[in-house]
Amino acid sequence: MEIKLKVLPRKDPRDLTQPERFYVKAVKTGNCNLERLAYLISNQSTVREPDCLAVLNAFVHNMLDELGQGRVVELGDLGNFQVGVRSHGSDTPEEVNLTNIKNVVLNYRPSSKIKKRLKTMNFSIQGAQTP
Repeated sequence: MEIKLKVLPRKDPRDLTQPERFYVKAVKTGNCNLERLAYLISNQSTVREPDCLAVLNAFVHNMLDELGQGRVVELGDLGNFQVGVRSHGSDTPEEVNLTNIKNVVLNYRPSSKIKKRLKTMNFSIQGAQTP
């Protein structure tokens, strides 16, 4: 299995007078939703697909509850998830309030196992000519 890449031209937004440079971007090959995960898990175990889906739905519900309480959700070999915020700065601490929040983000920190796997993935550039 390899991850397909495509080549895209991009201008430097800081200096539009510079010539375009070319970058690679991963090509999306589809989506995998909870139903698909339940199907895959059920085919690798003795647990039926509806039971797997019920557990996955409960997992999502409980993960959202835990994140909403400010907890880091640790998922072993998958990694950790934590709520974070991006905000505008203020000149004094007294000026800081909830309107400083620009957006709320979900921070993900992959486990060392995931990091190692990412380093060993195979890639190919679409349309690339081989010598």
